[in-house]
Amino acid sequence: MTEPDKDQCDPLDGPRRGRPAAGQDPVKRSQIIEGARRVFIDKGFEAASMNDITREAGVSKGTIYVYFANKEELFEALIEEERGTIFKNMYDLLDRADDLRETLVKFGKVLSLKITSAKVVQAQRTVIGASDRMPELGARFYERGPKRGHDKVVAFLNAAIERGLLEIDDVDLAAYQFTELCLAGLFRQCIFAYRTKAPSQAEIDHIVRSGVGMLLKAYGTERLATEESTQTIALEAKS
Repeated sequence: MTEPDKDQCDPLDGPRRGRPAAGQDPVKRSQIIEGARRVFIDKGFEAASMNDITREAGVSKGTIYVYFANKEELFEALIEEERGTIFKNMYDLLDRADDLRETLVKFGKVLSLKITSAKVVQAQRTVIGASDRMPELGARFYERGPKRGHDKVVAFLNAAIERGLLEIDDVDLAAYQFTELCLAGLFRQCIFAYRTKAPSQAEIDHIVRSGVGMLLKAYGTERLATEESTQTIALEAKS
């Protein structure tokens, strides 16, 4: 049984005193999104209905339509919330400007860990399933998530080029190469359920360090080699 429609108000009285205006209550919005998350995970995007979500969230049909016009809008809100929670502050790692190799390794490990997590894998499967019928939804998902992250990697590589540490003709391609190297084999195995468990930290560390090594071997300059050699000598002297 759904609860009374608290977001609706008598048009003669206006909103109830002390209550958020219709569609503005963050607690109610979160309640609806949580219900939607459970339904989408259980049934998938195509099979899920607004009636299913209404029942699962424990709200009235009138309430759910005050917050979201349709299933597509609700799904996009859910994806945005998930992205904000999972990827929050991740790109701050690229603000470091001291050790290029270790910065790429640290970022690559976090990226790989998050992309292969159960939540992200499930969300991407759902988006892929919905994109055949609604390609615009898939396009928006890519623009707001992976493309924004890609642009940040491009900016980081350009900064390294300006410091004389990298020499790259096609930075856009190199940024894609970097992320693919950090996920070598992992993403496809996870998305197709070949793996039933997320990769271990040790496996991710091995794959990312190998990938970063390949990237820097292909694009690293003499200056980078000199800096790394100097750092190695300094560390050996301390030990």
